[in-house]
Amino acid sequence: MDQPTWLELSRDADMPIEAIRAHFTGHAYDPHWHDSYLIGVTEQGVQQFHSRRKQHRSRPGTVFMLEPGELHDGDAIDEQGFTYRMLYLDPAFVRQQLLDQFTDAPQSVELLFARTLSGDVGLARATFDAFQMLHDGEGKMVREAALGQLFSALTRHSYWRKPQRIYHDNPLAHQARAFMQDRLADNIGLSDMAVALGVDRFRLSREFQAAFGLPPHAWLIQLRLTHARRLLAAGIAPADVAARSGFADQSHLGRWFRRAYQLTPARYQRCTNLPD
Repeated sequence: MDQPTWLELSRDADMPIEAIRAHFTGHAYDPHWHDSYLIGVTEQGVQQFHSRRKQHRSRPGTVFMLEPGELHDGDAIDEQGFTYRMLYLDPAFVRQQLLDQFTDAPQSVELLFARTLSGDVGLARATFDAFQMLHDGEGKMVREAALGQLFSALTRHSYWRKPQRIYHDNPLAHQARAFMQDRLADNIGLSDMAVALGVDRFRLSREFQAAFGLPPHAWLIQLRLTHARRLLAAGIAPADVAARSGFADQSHLGRWFRRAYQLTPARYQRCTNLPD
């Protein structure tokens, strides 16, 4: 993963939202996932990435939409690089906001996006404006109004699906994922998980990567980083975050956190607006 040419990060004081603006050249980031909904707009250049087993190219004015857990990477296609604005939105917050828009939406549903990219000019403008209001720290009512416009525009690009509680396609992979989620802070090995699930570790690794796009160890690191990020945002000391997220110590957390987010845990924690 290359370092961004520059990066700005702000966290909303009242709502579970982060706003990031960044510029990358070359290889931007390796395959990874987030536990948030991502809504962004490419400002300049062409952002090339893989998601949903397809290659996408987001050009200036294009909106890109990613669901929680959706694997994606990122690259620039030329030396000019690319610039984007992006909002990280908490799933429960997004669901409630859109349920308010869909007065007849069924209960116990998952929100999905109909497509990854959109040329919807209204959605692009609403995303741009919501980002700017949050990033500039406008008054709460102004920020809420901008988000209301964004969620209203998103209704044209979302749909509901009943959660899949039973997995018939690859039950072993989902069992392994649940195992890691339950033992997030433990020093578990692939061999430990294989024994617990009654399979050999080669089959376990193969089926997990086929289902989720990453080998188990890489997926576990992503899970731990996501958990650490939430704890840091809640104001918990980095040393305690490391212990509660499965990292050996604060230094270990710091190395992985800088690699993933281009910031130290302490700097991320105290950010309100961080031009790099």
